[in-house]
Amino acid sequence: MSKPKQKTINHKKQKSIWKNWRLYVMCLPAVLFFLLFAYKPMYGILIAFKKYNMRVGIMGSEWIGLDNFKRLFSSYWFPIILKNTLTLSLLSLILGFPLPIILALLLNEVSNGHFRKTFQTVSYAPHFISTVVMVSILNIMLASKGGVISEAMKAIHLIPQKANLFSNDYFVWVYVFSGVWQSMGWNSIIYIAALSSVDTQLYDACKIDGANRWQTIVHIDFPALIPTIVILLIMNMGGILNVGFDKIYLMQNTLNKKTSEVISTYVYTVGIKSSQFSFGSAVG
Repeated sequence: MSKPKQKTINHKKQKSIWKNWRLYVMCLPAVLFFLLFAYKPMYGILIAFKKYNMRVGIMGSEWIGLDNFKRLFSSYWFPIILKNTLTLSLLSLILGFPLPIILALLLNEVSNGHFRKTFQTVSYAPHFISTVVMVSILNIMLASKGGVISEAMKAIHLIPQKANLFSNDYFVWVYVFSGVWQSMGWNSIIYIAALSSVDTQLYDACKIDGANRWQTIVHIDFPALIPTIVILLIMNMGGILNVGFDKIYLMQNTLNKKTSEVISTYVYTVGIKSSQFSFGSAVG
């Protein structure tokens, strides 16, 4: 390419950037966010390969290679935290992913607009409850003595009389089902939006052909949701090892330590509470 042509192209690019400078300014906060909170912290990953000393800093600390990782893989807690993380993530995905779809399909069949709006509002409400408040509610409702839900389950013999729902035996199910309850209504919004875009002529055609409600759901509603389902499933699978920290840490106690200790809480335990920054970074 000749120099005059190259100069012309560069001039056009500069002109285009200057013409659309408002769009670039709008993108600037997002770019700064990723630079500060995604790329800059990568420098700190070096301490996973060092025996970190706060006095000399990251670059001055002794290089120990993969020793922290060897220590992690040979530790007592490694198989436990990996198993717990995968168990909670997979169960939350298996139970929590299809229920919003089912809820959206059911609400789409409700003809009473007032009832549908009321039910949607009620199902959305738990999403706006803070994690601290929600765990406090669980502690009250599931208390081994006097808890409304725990006493009801004991009355119908679903659990033994001396059962503690925050112990190792029940913690996984309490964590998963409370998460499903909190997020199901909110996650159904995108499916309800997808169903609202379905051409009404398809429903009319189904009625003319004599299709019942179940056949309408199978042949019209569900196929319309498949693209949305596939995209959201791929996105959820990307965070399969990301259980989160707040909720599980607040629910954690000495009775459920073996089933509630996951990667994020273990990083906090060894990295922050025990001040083993290099080992904590290796775990993370």
